[in-house]
Amino acid sequence: MTTRHFLTMLDLTPEELAGVIQRAIELKAMLREGTLHESLKNRVLAMVFEKSSTRTRMSFEAGMAQLGGQAIFLSPRDTQLGRGEPIEDSARVLSRMADVIMIRTFEHEKIQRFAEYSRVPVINALTDMYHPCQLLADVQTYVEQRGDIRGRSVAWIGDGNNMCHSYINAARQFGFNLRIAAPAGYLPDAGILAAAGERASLVDSPQAAAESADVVVTDVWASMGQEAEQAAREKAFAGYQVDTDLMALAAPDALFMHCLPAHRGEEVAADVIDGPQSVVWDEAENRLHAQKALLEFLLA
Repeated sequence: MTTRHFLTMLDLTPEELAGVIQRAIELKAMLREGTLHESLKNRVLAMVFEKSSTRTRMSFEAGMAQLGGQAIFLSPRDTQLGRGEPIEDSARVLSRMADVIMIRTFEHEKIQRFAEYSRVPVINALTDMYHPCQLLADVQTYVEQRGDIRGRSVAWIGDGNNMCHSYINAARQFGFNLRIAAPAGYLPDAGILAAAGERASLVDSPQAAAESADVVVTDVWASMGQEAEQAAREKAFAGYQVDTDLMALAAPDALFMHCLPAHRGEEVAADVIDGPQSVVWDEAENRLHAQKALLEFLLA
C-alpha cells in the first residue's frame, strides 16, 4: 500500500479533505461527550521540531493521547535534520520506529526529502512555504460557524507567507474565492498563485480584499526567523492592520481568523481579535480535532 503524506493541502483530494473536516467535527463532539475513542492505541507519533511552537506540540501530543497512542517530542537539541546525519538516513531510521512522523522546520525541501525516504506518513506541521494543518483547523472552524465554505469569499491581509500559500491551495481544494492584499516585496509565490487560477487573486489594497468578505484572515508581520526584519516589515505593512474599519467593509456576519500568536496593535487591533467576530480561540482548539482526524486518515 502506498504511504500517504500530508505536506501540502494538495496531497489529499477535495473529497478526502472534506471527510477529514467532518471527522474532526465528530471527534470534537465525542471528546466533549466524554466518549472513549482509542483508534490509535499502541501507535507512536514522532514529533520533530526545528521550530518551536506551543500550539503545535500541545495539539499533536494531546491528540495522540486522546486517541490511545503516544507522542515522542524531539527538540532541536535532539535532532538536526541534515546536520550530522543526512535527512535520508534520519527518515529511514525514524520511520522504522514510529508509525507517523510530524515535522516542523524551515526549508520545505527538507520535509519533502524526508517524506521521500520515510516508510510511514509524514505530516507538515509548518515549513517556511506551507502550513496545511492550520488550514484544516480554519476550514473546520468556518464549517462549524457558518456551514459549507464553497463559493464563499475570503480576504487575506498581510504577508504572502506560508499561511497565505496554504490558503491559496485551500481555495483550490475547498472551492472558495481568495482575495490577497499584500505590500510590494511581500507577495505570495507567483507559481503557487498562478496554479490556483480564478480561485485566488491579488488586489491592490486591504479594503479591496475585505469588501463583502465572509472571512478576514491575517498573520504576524514578522514570522519566526524574521525578527531582524521587524522594523522594515512594520514600515512595509503600515496600513495593513485589520481594525474595526476594515471589518466594517466585510459581510455583516464575517468571521475574523488568525493562526496565533497575535500581536495586538500590529497586524490586528485588540477590539477585533477580542471582539464578537473573532473565532481565533475556536480556531486554535480545532488544531487538536483536525489533526486527530488527519492522523486517523493517514493511519487507517
